[in-house]
Amino acid sequence: MFVDEAEIEVVAGRGGDGIATFRKEKYVARGGPNGGDGGKGGDVVMVATHNANTLHDFRHKRRIKAESGKQGGSNNMTGRSGEDTRVHVPVGTLVYDMDSGECLADLTESGQEVIVALGGRGGLGNSNFKSPTNRAPRKFTSGKPGEERTLRLELKLIADVGLIGYPSVGKSTIIAAISSARPKTGAYHFTTLAPNLGVVDWKNSEPFVVADIPGLIEGAHEGQGLGIQFLKHVERTNLLVHVIEVCPAMEGVDDGRDPVRDFEVICGELKKFNEELSERPQLVVLNKIDLPFVAEQAEELKAHFTEELGLPFLAISAATQEGIEELKDYLAEAVSKGRFEREPEAWEE
Repeated sequence: MFVDEAEIEVVAGRGGDGIATFRKEKYVARGGPNGGDGGKGGDVVMVATHNANTLHDFRHKRRIKAESGKQGGSNNMTGRSGEDTRVHVPVGTLVYDMDSGECLADLTESGQEVIVALGGRGGLGNSNFKSPTNRAPRKFTSGKPGEERTLRLELKLIADVGLIGYPSVGKSTIIAAISSARPKTGAYHFTTLAPNLGVVDWKNSEPFVVADIPGLIEGAHEGQGLGIQFLKHVERTNLLVHVIEVCPAMEGVDDGRDPVRDFEVICGELKKFNEELSERPQLVVLNKIDLPFVAEQAEELKAHFTEELGLPFLAISAATQEGIEELKDYLAEAVSKGRFEREPEAWEE
């Protein structure tokens, strides 16, 4: 199950207590204080990894706690520090403090980590309180409690290429045709209920990631369909590929869908959600070119998008593989040349 939001409670370990002891050895009179300090409590650390792509695990594990430090010992022995608890989250996870609303971290690279709850300091043993006027102190201090926080985790997928468009235009079929991803497909609306990620390894180019963003229809930015749930994933996609289709007239009656209007609607939804998205580099892909009524309109659509709008245009059939190599060539070249590369600092939260 794809889950891109979660709330968890994190509790760092408590510091171990100091101890009050005195040196006791044969033939040593008046042995002094030798109570050791307590160990530091363990931290809770968030670590980004490519081995996870959902926050599903946190639906069942809402409280995460680190180990407490151990008590100090005699002979000035410091107690063992508590083990840190390392929590692995998908790359692209934002970590928010629920109380302050502050964004504690934006984990955009594998291996990147952040301490979200700091372990408590260990208490002091009585050897720390020895002085010329107090040679036998019995004072010691307790360990400090670790930090406690309630966090909100939000996942925004990171991809080089994002496939967007109305439901059933064939985005899932395209991602299966160009990558190793194997999403479920079918001929009905909202087949894709979660974003699909696929890695394209093509010829001698560097592998790149393609995401299928589901659920975009008119009114998506207001919560219509599934769009509001997944529009945020478009924000971290460098190149937007608009997949359009020509709908057949059923029994001679047109269903009102038009590929140009579909494109304009999706562009409008992106702009309303985040105006910067309308300035993102774009490619228009006409799918299902193997169907005669689609092929009939291909040249007219190409003229509209290339000549009137100045956008690159490709006609393909994901089902028959027609034009797929050309599509992969275009995407691989675009990614490898860095034409659509953007620094993480420029991403909107």
